[in-house]
Amino acid sequence: MHYKTIALELIQDRPGLYERLRMSKRLLPSMETYAEDLKNLHDDWKAKLQKNRMHADPYAIAAEALEMAIQELQDRLPCDAPTDQDAHLPLADTIRYDQTHTPPA
Repeated sequence: MHYKTIALELIQDRPGLYERLRMSKRLLPSMETYAEDLKNLHDDWKAKLQKNRMHADPYAIAAEALEMAIQELQDRLPCDAPTDQDAHLPLADTIRYDQTHTPPA
């Protein structure tokens, strides 16, 4: 699976986030940012696991690293529904919140 496909699926698993990004025309750039973050996380986890398991199967390490990277990215994604605190915010403020809380590339 490609990083962009995985990133899009993670966004689509949060319909509220997906709709906010789609309505603000930020879906594509956000998906690309998350995909890049996922790739970087995957590379980092592979390096960590390879360092600790020198003789392990590289494919097994890559698969485990991808699972860990996906979980880490899921934990970083903004929550699906606006919180009670966000309920009174206009859409523009919610979008601005999503943009400022997007994981760094």
